[in-house]
Amino acid sequence: MGKLRGLGVSLGVTLTVFTAGQGAIAAETVILKYGQTQQALAIADLETLAATGEISENLNNLAMVLSPEQKQQIANALQTQVEVDSVIIRNFLDTVMGRRLLGAIAALTPEEDIIQFFKLRRAITQSARNPEGLSLLGILAAYPDPQIEIDLENAFLVAQNFNQDFWRTQAFMARIAPQLTPNRPDLDLPFDPTQPGNARVRVQSLILRDRERDRAIPLDLYTSNAITPTKPVIIFSHGLFSVNEEMRYLAQHLASHGYLVAVPEHPGSNGSYLEQFFQPQNALTALFEQVDILQPEEFLQRPQDLSFVLDYLETLNQSRNPLQGKIATNNALVLGYSLGGATALSLAGGTMQLDYLKEWCPQRETLASNLGLLAQCQAAGLPQNEYNLRDERVKGAIALSPVTSLLFGDTGLGSIDIPTLIVAGSADKTTPALPEQIQAFQQLSQPKWLAGIIGGTHLSYKDPITTTDQAGQPDTLYSGGEVVDTQAWEVRNYTRALTLAMAAQLTPERDRYSIFLTPEYAQFVSTNRLPLRLVRQLPDNQGLKHAERGLN
Repeated sequence: MGKLRGLGVSLGVTLTVFTAGQGAIAAETVILKYGQTQQALAIADLETLAATGEISENLNNLAMVLSPEQKQQIANALQTQVEVDSVIIRNFLDTVMGRRLLGAIAALTPEEDIIQFFKLRRAITQSARNPEGLSLLGILAAYPDPQIEIDLENAFLVAQNFNQDFWRTQAFMARIAPQLTPNRPDLDLPFDPTQPGNARVRVQSLILRDRERDRAIPLDLYTSNAITPTKPVIIFSHGLFSVNEEMRYLAQHLASHGYLVAVPEHPGSNGSYLEQFFQPQNALTALFEQVDILQPEEFLQRPQDLSFVLDYLETLNQSRNPLQGKIATNNALVLGYSLGGATALSLAGGTMQLDYLKEWCPQRETLASNLGLLAQCQAAGLPQNEYNLRDERVKGAIALSPVTSLLFGDTGLGSIDIPTLIVAGSADKTTPALPEQIQAFQQLSQPKWLAGIIGGTHLSYKDPITTTDQAGQPDTLYSGGEVVDTQAWEVRNYTRALTLAMAAQLTPERDRYSIFLTPEYAQFVSTNRLPLRLVRQLPDNQGLKHAERGLN
């Protein structure tokens, strides 16, 4: 007899996070196939393995051809139990994401037809009633045939497509779905905030040089003759490995309404940095090989880049030029996307709390991770455990699909006391909404807003010129399947309206724009394909506990 034990998140979570609790036995035998090796096992043998780690003689031949990592995954697959309400399971399996998960499970068996889907769904819903929680043994035991065949090679491939926080988000969305029932209101809007303003926009491209930090910062300034000191400066921070054109449509829109929009590039994390320093360029390879994709200091440099741009604008405001006296640098709105969302929240007063990050990241389980967590883990090399980079000139903040769960800890965002909007996409695989945006929203003080795009993905906000590479990308549970370009016009329109309304909150016209920051307006502009929702607070009974971040 041998041992087959493992620690951490495993293949089994892929099968069990939304699957079955152990119930009355229907299947008695499992046929495990791996290459040319095939072994029939009694479910009782698997129960013994889960309880004791002891490998029966029947399993020994198969164990000999598996790697130590694969043995660990199988052991944890049998030991994993997760408590999920059976009603949530049933409702989830009726969603698009639920059907996708059923398809992934069905791919582990020789049958992938509608009958197999029915068998699996039945096993899942029946066995989910077990009070001990969900388990792989439960779904096997409840499978409505005497035996079930599983191809382990396919199972390991499914495990490589697992993203724990993404699936936790789908379960959360299924849980609150009854509260998201459409209710299209009859609104009398003062104007359409998605339409451009009357100002003629000019774009000026500059290179700013911060000699103290030895850093050259490309900067695009969007200006017009309608800029006045009553309107805030808007400064934007782009995502990881991106460019300052990723929200060009949004900068043009805001500038057409009379705002000065400053869009720098962060030289230590932009597209040029990717091309020069980061190999391999395949982000999924970086995730699985745990490549260092970014210097830890970049988490400090990015907010300092924005403060340096504000310093430059202050100098511009005092020098002889057409903008002299018109730039309200002491009344700035910071806007950020993805990693730039974390940058924006830092500048708005969020305190980076890195104790937990430094504990978790070195032992993180790759299969349970995602690209957002990988990016945040790069901060582990910073010497201190706490940083506050607030710029008092910033009076409002917007974060589009930001990363937050590791960087700001459990309370770091509670120090933000200015109007803040967080926007989340329910189908975001890179920065899953539940741990990265929804739980972050819970930390914030009022005034705050949380906007949700049901079916929106990580790249849905971006200018179509920066998403052309998405055509033909494989759709995995880590990347691909992005809703972009013409498929995401609702997202970009809503983003136009939200950012314009948030900017106006820092002007004397705030009341005229407040209608666009209401749940009623979100539902008014929703479509069946991409429903939109907005809340000012979440009910206390939604189970949003930081201990449930899915990082343990």
